[in-house]
Amino acid sequence: VCHGPGALVNATDANGAPIVAGRRVSIFTDSEEYAVGLEESVPFLLETRMRELGADVVAAPNFTPQAVRDGNLVTGQNPMSSAPAAALTIQAVRDARK
Repeated sequence: VCHGPGALVNATDANGAPIVAGRRVSIFTDSEEYAVGLEESVPFLLETRMRELGADVVAAPNFTPQAVRDGNLVTGQNPMSSAPAAALTIQAVRDARK
């Protein structure tokens, strides 16, 4: 949730491709970063970097809940997305048990 998916920026698959390439993700957006005035404080803008890596960024208006699931990958846009992201995570676990 929020900046947490930034941990995936350097993650690659067995072929060396970015693990987020072609995957749907929801992360803290560039617009939200500018809105809180931290665009110069972070090492990179997460939305921009994810798009550069080939991710399909799914964004909602600033500071509104937005969570997406792409297979077992669950991401949320901002802190307000924690509950929807948790619900999607629970559903992913349930689906894996089937």
